[in-house]
Amino acid sequence: MGFLRDKMKADLELRGYAHKTQRDYVRVCRDFAAHYMRSPAEMGLKEVEQYLLHRLRVRKIGPANHKMIVAGLRFLYGETLRRPEVAVRIPWPKVPRPLPDILSGTEVVDLLSAIRGLTHRVVITTTYAAGLRISEVCKLQIADVDSRRMLIHIRDSKRRKDRYVMLADRLLECLRHYWRCERPEGPYLFCGSRPDRPVNPKSARKALKKATAECGLQKRVTPHVLRHTFATHLLEAGTDIRTIQALLGHSSIRSTERYTHVSRRHVGRTRSPLDLLGTEAAEPLG
Repeated sequence: MGFLRDKMKADLELRGYAHKTQRDYVRVCRDFAAHYMRSPAEMGLKEVEQYLLHRLRVRKIGPANHKMIVAGLRFLYGETLRRPEVAVRIPWPKVPRPLPDILSGTEVVDLLSAIRGLTHRVVITTTYAAGLRISEVCKLQIADVDSRRMLIHIRDSKRRKDRYVMLADRLLECLRHYWRCERPEGPYLFCGSRPDRPVNPKSARKALKKATAECGLQKRVTPHVLRHTFATHLLEAGTDIRTIQALLGHSSIRSTERYTHVSRRHVGRTRSPLDLLGTEAAEPLG
């Protein structure tokens, strides 16, 4: 699959796919070819469907992995092999989307206080304060923090998009304290083992996991849970959903609307039609 692999890599790069997505899609198609010991160019929908059934029934893959395999194969046949008649007939699986765990304000305070190591504490604080992905925080450069306009510039994020997020007053104080203590030399705000390399997201996740255990929290806490918590807290504080969408960098409002399902205050403000019956407000109900 040498030539086909190189062509697929080029197609993915030209369309601006993230590096991780490029690797995942190429791996999916390499495994598909290895399963049959044939080039995908010699196969079609029948082999694709049999392969997916094998992965589901024998390998017992989960919904997320299934979706990744389908996405990779649809790209291979639709874009690289120019066989859209195969790609469109590969069905998308239904992936369950459970509601995320959300921390209370008190739990966030306790969690941030329990993180050992200044760099990791500030990285995780920034994640919550601006609702960022952990990869976005770790890639921040010193020049991205604009204290005059109180903004943080997020560059080359998911789907190669840039955006601005707010720079909270308390976060700015936290960053200034970090700056005085660490004095990062390279372009990155949070340096790793070398000044020209950013801090590794894995180390930040590990520090967060350890702090979660020390706090005795029973919820599953990850950097992305803090991003969910940021969005939910904004919604409960009265921020409109379109603003939250822009801050999170969501392309579709549907991705943001899920927070209306986990916001207790938002749900609690919605009146049941039962309460309207027999009142003037029930007139639109007929």
